[in-house]
Amino acid sequence: MTLKRKHKIIIGSISSLLIIFMLMSSLFSYFIFIRQSEEYNSLNQKITSLQTDTQTKLNELTESVIKTQTELKNLGSQIGSIDEEISNLKASTSADFSGIIEDTIKSVVTIRTDISQASGFIIANGGYVVTNAHVMEGAVAAGVITYDGKVHRVSLVGENTLMDIILLKINDTGYSPLTLVDSNTIQLGEKVIAIGNPLGLQFSVSEGIISGIHREGANGLEAYIQTDAALNPGNSGGPLIDVSGKVVGINNYKISGTENIGFALESNYIKSAVNDIAVKAYGHTLI
Repeated sequence: MTLKRKHKIIIGSISSLLIIFMLMSSLFSYFIFIRQSEEYNSLNQKITSLQTDTQTKLNELTESVIKTQTELKNLGSQIGSIDEEISNLKASTSADFSGIIEDTIKSVVTIRTDISQASGFIIANGGYVVTNAHVMEGAVAAGVITYDGKVHRVSLVGENTLMDIILLKINDTGYSPLTLVDSNTIQLGEKVIAIGNPLGLQFSVSEGIISGIHREGANGLEAYIQTDAALNPGNSGGPLIDVSGKVVGINNYKISGTENIGFALESNYIKSAVNDIAVKAYGHTLI
């Protein structure tokens, strides 16, 4: 049967539309392929760049850790006889503290990072160390030196930035923690000593009295002891200790440009911050 002219036109139109559709589909598929190829290449470049950047940072971190470990070992080798250290510390304080230094000093540690040096102390059994959070700010490597000159690697348990408290852990569990007093019982005029490592000097002690309690800090909390015991860079994170050998506060800061006006976070706040960190990390309190 011969197709009529109008049938031929319809069939030709349909064929043309099919051809156009196929061409458009091909072009569309081609453009999608090109776009996917470009995105794939771009993603590969980003991954390669990220891998390079990550490797560079890892190399920098490794170098920093190695450098810090070397410095820590060197520092540890410079520590003299602990008996000599204790004798010197006893001689630098009044009779009120000469009998407690030997016990308390064994729980005080030096904290050395790749950018600074400060103090801390054993807060709970199991190798837990507390110090100020600002001590670790910006650091990528850190270690702890105990009274016996041993250098310990540390792991981070957690921190409370509001109270400037950070909880660390060393693997050696053989060190005894210091005991915290109830800071609500602290009295004005009580004698105290600040033990730490001011300006990099190992186990320095300064003596003073409590001249204020429940002072307001920069965080808005009325949680600070004011003392005239000299606090210097490196004392941060060290304990403020009473005549019974117990911790009344953790040395935090001094007022710039003044002589012997320092502040320590009260012991009850230390306990609260440490236990909050422990609950988040382990589901139970430590002290």
